[in-house]
Amino acid sequence: MNSCMVTVVMPALNEAGNIVRATENVLDEFTRAGINGQLYVINDGSSDTTGALAEQMARRDKRVQVIHHPSPCGIGGSFWDGVQRTNGEIVVMLPGDGENDAAEILRYLPLLEQVDIVVPFVFNRAVRSPARRLLSIAYREIIKATFGLSLNYMNGTVMYRRSIFEGIQLQNPGFFYQSELLIKCIRRGYLYAEVPYALSRRSGGDSKATTFASLRKIMRGYLGMIREVLTEGPPPPVVANSATDRRLKELNDAAL
Repeated sequence: MNSCMVTVVMPALNEAGNIVRATENVLDEFTRAGINGQLYVINDGSSDTTGALAEQMARRDKRVQVIHHPSPCGIGGSFWDGVQRTNGEIVVMLPGDGENDAAEILRYLPLLEQVDIVVPFVFNRAVRSPARRLLSIAYREIIKATFGLSLNYMNGTVMYRRSIFEGIQLQNPGFFYQSELLIKCIRRGYLYAEVPYALSRRSGGDSKATTFASLRKIMRGYLGMIREVLTEGPPPPVVANSATDRRLKELNDAAL
């Protein structure tokens, strides 16, 4: 899988204290692991020097491209913007806050020979506050009960085969976007694997995931997803040459 183009999309809103370290971490892992990679930094309407620092990184390394949003579009909107612009076979979101070591998810790149989605879950949970852990558990159980997904975690640095997004329209630009994509892709029958990964501590700034505004948008996205699932028709066939498609053909050939 190292020969495939891997695109890391890095949304960043006012992450001047973290963006250089987060960017260097991704580039270092590309080099260390011999990955054919590109990094799209999405400066999501920052009012600090995030955009200027990202441009400096782009001048230093041609693997970096910077997209500037004049006003914030949200983490989901930023990720989807990066997805639409790249031709990479594999895409993954790594936020610009420095909480995620690129090696923790990219080490599982070979798994995409067998599945189309790699879903990480945090195993060093103590790095987060008890309140944040409780909130994550409640969120996970609500999504599992509503949509029938048996996942340990749904808001991490999920790695996708980009082609499986064919026909999918992302409705949620905020933090619910990852759950939306997982619900839609898994309900279409795409194979996935869950893997453990370690989370780092932020070196500066505060998380935007648990603000009142973010939680309100998550609730809106959740209700919208329920409406969409209730009105959806039969799932389309899986895309050709996906890992799921190859596996189904193997099973079919074995049955003949």
